[in-house]
Amino acid sequence: MEAAEPSIPSESLWDQISKYSSMVVAAYKKKPIPYWILLFLGIIAMVVAFPASSILSRVYYANGGESKWIISWVAGAGWPLIALILFPTYLISKTYPTPLNLKLGLSYIILGFLSAADNLMYAYAYAYLPASTATLVASSSLVFSALFGYILVNNRMNASIINALFVITAGLTIIALDSSSDRYGNISDKEYIMGFIWDVLASALHGLIFALSELIFVKLLGRRSSFVVVLEQQIMVSLFAFLFTSVGVIVSGDFQRITSEATTFKGGRSAYYLVLIWSAVTFQLGVLGATAVIFLASTVLAGVLNAIRTPITSIAAVILLHDPMSGFKILSLLITFWGFASYIYGSSMDDKSS
Repeated sequence: MEAAEPSIPSESLWDQISKYSSMVVAAYKKKPIPYWILLFLGIIAMVVAFPASSILSRVYYANGGESKWIISWVAGAGWPLIALILFPTYLISKTYPTPLNLKLGLSYIILGFLSAADNLMYAYAYAYLPASTATLVASSSLVFSALFGYILVNNRMNASIINALFVITAGLTIIALDSSSDRYGNISDKEYIMGFIWDVLASALHGLIFALSELIFVKLLGRRSSFVVVLEQQIMVSLFAFLFTSVGVIVSGDFQRITSEATTFKGGRSAYYLVLIWSAVTFQLGVLGATAVIFLASTVLAGVLNAIRTPITSIAAVILLHDPMSGFKILSLLITFWGFASYIYGSSMDDKSS
């Protein structure tokens, strides 16, 4: 009769905490302190600047602003901030600008045009929808990013990612069915529906832009994804988006309306210009933070932060702008968060397998 093998005791909770603490310390020691400082700043920029930009867009419309072109123009007007970071980076890293050939230049122009159109669509969305609703609908961009990434860049898709796409779509459907509970009194049914449609279209275009940006790195830059190259792409795309929206804001006559809007704006002229200036600054800081997180860490961490900023924006909109928060919207928020979690899990499993 064989002796029974001694059972292996399971790890206690304290042992698991100690193991993960050791892993965190080991990961920390592998990177220099400047790396962690930059990553921390990128995380703060994503979870603070992006929600602030969304809130400021709604503040503009809630206090007398009417132009969609001005808000879309402001989104690209902060491109000099990136230039102020890029030029010293050349000196510090002792690198030279990436040679600009015809294909790369045309790619930046196309991405700039698409970004300008994307900003304009989001401007219409925030003009007609509460900030909390617009943010929840905009989270559907993850669905389109995954689909376009699969089609254009051959990114992998597993069961968890596919589940995430269906879950987020379900959350979007709940918001659509609950349209009567959060519509502002001065917004008609037609305007609310158009705001919803523009938000979905903008999210789809945002997903396409994300996939095309990755395609440029794969096909034209050979995945030479240094931080300098990432900054170069961001500044060029933002610059061309600014130029396209500048043409639109001038041709539409909205540029001349800035003075009159500032005069009638609730809070006065100084409040009006502060809203526009900080809208430009926060939008660019948010994009820069996302770029830094993706480059320094991973797209999975960027997905985690994107999931976190969705409820942050919604809660901030309820507190600061008194957005209505119905039971359906809370349910949609929870379902969307579940979808993000499923996507993050699927992406992390994909990374481990590759």
